[in-house]
Amino acid sequence: MDLLGALETLRRPLDREVFPLAIGETAADRRALRELTGQLDDYLLPRLRSLDAPLLAVVGGSTGAGKSTLVNSLVGADVAEPGVLRPTTLVPTLVVSPADRDWFMGQNVLPGLSRGTGAGPGTLRVVTSDALGAGLALLDAPDIDSVVTANRELAAQLLAAADLWLFVTTAARYADEVPWGFLRSARERSTALAVVLDRVPPDAFDPVSRDLSRLLTENGLADTRLFTVPEVPLPDEKARLPHEMVRPVAAWLTGLASDAAERSRVVRQTLSGALDSLATRVPSLAGAVDRQRAAFDGLRSIVTGAYAGGMADFDEGMRDGSLLRGEVLARWQDFIGTGDLMRSLESRVGWLRDRVVGFFTGRVPEVQLRDALESGVEALIRGAADGAAERALEGWSAAPGGPGLLERLGAVESARLGRASPELAERAEAAVRGWQEFVLDLVRAEGAEKRTTARVASFGVNGAGLLLMLAVFASTGGLTGIEVGIAGGTSVLTQKLLEAVFGDQAVRTLTVRAREDLRERVRTLLAEEAARFTAQLEAVEPPADTAGELRSALARIQAHRTELPAP
Repeated sequence: MDLLGALETLRRPLDREVFPLAIGETAADRRALRELTGQLDDYLLPRLRSLDAPLLAVVGGSTGAGKSTLVNSLVGADVAEPGVLRPTTLVPTLVVSPADRDWFMGQNVLPGLSRGTGAGPGTLRVVTSDALGAGLALLDAPDIDSVVTANRELAAQLLAAADLWLFVTTAARYADEVPWGFLRSARERSTALAVVLDRVPPDAFDPVSRDLSRLLTENGLADTRLFTVPEVPLPDEKARLPHEMVRPVAAWLTGLASDAAERSRVVRQTLSGALDSLATRVPSLAGAVDRQRAAFDGLRSIVTGAYAGGMADFDEGMRDGSLLRGEVLARWQDFIGTGDLMRSLESRVGWLRDRVVGFFTGRVPEVQLRDALESGVEALIRGAADGAAERALEGWSAAPGGPGLLERLGAVESARLGRASPELAERAEAAVRGWQEFVLDLVRAEGAEKRTTARVASFGVNGAGLLLMLAVFASTGGLTGIEVGIAGGTSVLTQKLLEAVFGDQAVRTLTVRAREDLRERVRTLLAEEAARFTAQLEAVEPPADTAGELRSALARIQAHRTELPAP
């Protein structure tokens, strides 16, 4: 891999959104990302592919500094559009030599801007001028302090794409902070730079020039070439400056166009500075990506915790005996009752078994108890899922990055997310029925043992299976029926009947297996419910290794850095 390939490796992870969550200084992170991708696309990659291509000089500066007037004066034609209305330079104008027109009309430079010869919005207007020698183009950029955000961003983009900045300021505004922010950026990136001090009154020529030179020195730009243009009255806003006023700037640009070695030096100086700037920009960007990753992990952890709580709610519902009340208990007590039967439980289990056999063989249809139990379990599952969804939504609403993500979803979708899904009822019904079939299979397998065949047959597989299902919600698997005793004695009777059929140890084993199978099915249902939240994360989350890709790409760039000859 060469230097160009290393830069292409850096560019690839940036094709996707890497800052989807609003956390910390996300606005600044996103701006830094736009600036980096813009410079890669508009300058570094195109320039490395064609080191000997024509040099691009961008004329930039503050509002009303006279950039367009200067460009028109340099080429001796009205190619740019100055005016009194603000913002000016709504469409950037690129002035090129006829010999270089084909190069700049292609997508070699600023590939994201369409080319045109008119003044349509969103285009790069390209005009030719014989006044420019081959090898150099002038780009009249929008104001760096424009009242229109899009203009400011475009100005920054164009300056980042330049081999050379021709920065224009005035005697009245040369100390403004906005221009100096850009100039310091040029210094940090070693961008080739020249400053034009425009509209200097004759009596202020020396003091203003000296003060600007002082500021350049204080800001680390002591070697910057400085041109001064005196203030002269013009008949109208579109008039050009007298040629003698801009002769030094024009001569310097002409010299650049005619001197291939000097053009190469300028290109390599700016290219080297842009490459060197990656050493700080990329790690900063990778650190911001790490912060996004931590926020995603936090949101995912909230979901995990919420649905773990949902599972705990279901477990508590299994233990507290609530399922053995209400409809389930009514169906059970239709025949069995409590009172005297419970008092005589220990000595009359055989008699009770005969009564229960009658219960399961027609006196009270077993399907009613089974349906009641099924409905109760489904309701418990739905309650656990609703509680988990509500907790997850509340957690996201207060967590870094969560509010913005929910805002992106919209109020309606967020509200739906905070409740169990409409499909849960159908899935829960299928899961409970599957569990009931599993329990019946357990009973069939246990009833195949010779010691229990006759006793299971006296109840029937369905009857014994229902007793085992009830035991799941009346026992922790390690306690006996007498020790549990909830829901009016239902669990006690259930446990004693099962022990009479299968024996103590077998009941414990069967109950644990039945309970764990149900819990596993509920875990699966809650995982599917949790996936509604994690799917929202996965839809916007950058790949987990994005920060590592950026750091690795930077290491490859630095390893191949010597492939670019020093300026």
